Amino acid sequence: MNTPQNHPSTFQGSTFVFVVLLSIFGAIIGIQLLTTLGVTPNTSIIGALAAMILARVPLSLLRQFRDVHVQNLAQTAISSATFGAANSLLLPIAIPYLMGRPDLILPMFIGVGLAMLLDGFMLYRLFDTRVFPATGAWPPGVAAAEAIKAGDSGGKQAKVLGVGIGVGVIGAWLHVPMSAFGIAFLGNIWALTMFGAGLLIRGYSNPVLGVDINALYIPHGLMIGAGLVALVQVIAQIRHHRKKSVPDPRAADPKDATPPDSADRVRSAMQFGAVAYIVLAALIAFGSGIHAELSWPMLAAFVVYAAFAALAHELIVGIAAMHSGWFPAFAVALITLLVGMLIGFPPLGLTMLCGFAAATGPAFADMGYDLKAGFILRGNNADPRFELQGRRQQLICAMIAFVVAIPIVYVSFQSYFASGLVPPVARVYAATIKAGISGDVGMHLAMWAIPGAIVQWLGGPKRQIGVLLSTGLLIFSPLAGWAVLIGIGLRLLVLRIWGDKIQNTMEVFAAGAIAGDAIYGFFHSIFQYQAKTR
Repeated sequence: MNTPQNHPSTFQGSTFVFVVLLSIFGAIIGIQLLTTLGVTPNTSIIGALAAMILARVPLSLLRQFRDVHVQNLAQTAISSATFGAANSLLLPIAIPYLMGRPDLILPMFIGVGLAMLLDGFMLYRLFDTRVFPATGAWPPGVAAAEAIKAGDSGGKQAKVLGVGIGVGVIGAWLHVPMSAFGIAFLGNIWALTMFGAGLLIRGYSNPVLGVDINALYIPHGLMIGAGLVALVQVIAQIRHHRKKSVPDPRAADPKDATPPDSADRVRSAMQFGAVAYIVLAALIAFGSGIHAELSWPMLAAFVVYAAFAALAHELIVGIAAMHSGWFPAFAVALITLLVGMLIGFPPLGLTMLCGFAAATGPAFADMGYDLKAGFILRGNNADPRFELQGRRQQLICAMIAFVVAIPIVYVSFQSYFASGLVPPVARVYAATIKAGISGDVGMHLAMWAIPGAIVQWLGGPKRQIGVLLSTGLLIFSPLAGWAVLIGIGLRLLVLRIWGDKIQNTMEVFAAGAIAGDAIYGFFHSIFQYQAKTR
């Protein structure tokens, strides 16, 4: 696979038209499945397959779709539109609707639409830094890239990928979470072991020990502590590497100093994000009328907390997604809501706060998957100039997808809500706001935040074991826990027998298993939707 001199442009030939059409399709799919089944499927592989199929049509107009980089743009567009329309737009505006405040839908929609665009841009700025390295696991991105590479080159690796896809489809048909099995071969073993342990503890604590850890808010408290320490670790990394980037005048060669680019990009992106989220939080506060219900000190507290929660939400969700391929966006937004209730914000403020926080994270994590796929297809930064060109084109594709998703959601949400088709997660948020919170919840959150912080601190910023343990505890899927731990066991066994020479083949097989799970999940969701609407 030869690297071209210049990366294909999103606006080149029929690529732009295809990107827009895929964005429309992705947005509709995301809305339909989130409202009817409560899930948002990973459509990235579907976009790549669509481009591969078009490439086989014997028309000169479609010849450009044979280019793996154009296929990468296609999968970027459809996945961005799917998660953007469903998770970043429709879910947040359903919360004020369920709270009986349809007048808040428009200010919420404007705020979360801008937050979605900012979310994608933030990951673009933070990708390939020490916080979110391009060499990180990003499992769905690896799966998309390997599928595209196999379709382009064929050969032995294509056969291995095909076997992996077959295993993934069969396993998913047997209700085994094959994406969890696949990530065990790709991510950091420490982080994934804690993730799997968390899944098993959550799954069996009630039936075995008679303790419902979710009802006691243990996972939520652990995530608060782990998340806060993770943010401190990010700041510490920025400060540490900023100092190292300054050439030591006593050094024999100043060029030996650590290059400042990564730390500078993280710092500037975080500063930009903090200011931008404060502006958006203020826009939501004044646009929805929250300012009329709060004193000036409480209004300032709302704006600062909403901005902090949005930034923290995308970082925590992004870290979990990078290491595990799963992101607990719903649970982290619920934590934001619970802390807001403890602070004492009124129901109106909590409604807008929850929607604003929920809008950040999914687009951020999904953008990471797409950029990882592009990074692999572009030769793992073999040509830095070409890598940056491709990354910019992917950003353009994602922004087009987000912009396309905005009017689609706006013109369709009323008919969905009027028919009772509301994202189930939004019902949980609304019910939590209406029910209020007791002092016991605050005590549990504070108590369990301490061990969460300790575990995260002990693991360090590279392993992220506190965040990954909390992620597992927040998700009820004991089968996924077994799949992760069995996969890790097989990975260690294979490496022990055959050594590092089998590493690449094992990763391709794992990518196939994840891709097979995604393909089965997508078409199974479509069939379920059709059966439900008959």
